[in-house]
Amino acid sequence: MPSPEVACIQGLRSDVALQIARCLRGRGLSQLAVAKRLGVPQPTLSKIMNGRVADLSLELLLRIAVRLGLPLVLQTGRVPTEAGAYLSPGFGPPTRRSGSKLANAARDSLHEGLRHLTLEQRLDAFLEHNQLVSELHEAGRAAEKARLNPGTPQ
Repeated sequence: MPSPEVACIQGLRSDVALQIARCLRGRGLSQLAVAKRLGVPQPTLSKIMNGRVADLSLELLLRIAVRLGLPLVLQTGRVPTEAGAYLSPGFGPPTRRSGSKLANAARDSLHEGLRHLTLEQRLDAFLEHNQLVSELHEAGRAAEKARLNPGTPQ
């Protein structure tokens, strides 16, 4: 079993590769053409596209993501399973997942607001969001513990 640090890096490596592969799928280009544009050997690109990245460095994957212009957010956590690589909010067109006009208007407003934030403001908002999510998870754990063990002081 790998150490937590190694497991976290493995998770990040897999997620960065997944984001790269998602970006490249559907572009209608051959792996050879894409590999030449990115300055990597075609077999390396094939490994990324097929998720076989155990022998690739996280730095190489990040360099490829930068060359693609992918705005990635890397996240670590208390446990390795919390680690991940995500596309920065506001990347690409806003999605329409709801039939609600109010929800769609709120989503559009959020995306528009993100465009006007500086990189530092986005980072601050991201960190605040993560802190709030962490507090929410902690409150959920405490509530679940209280539900399972009524009468136990918290």
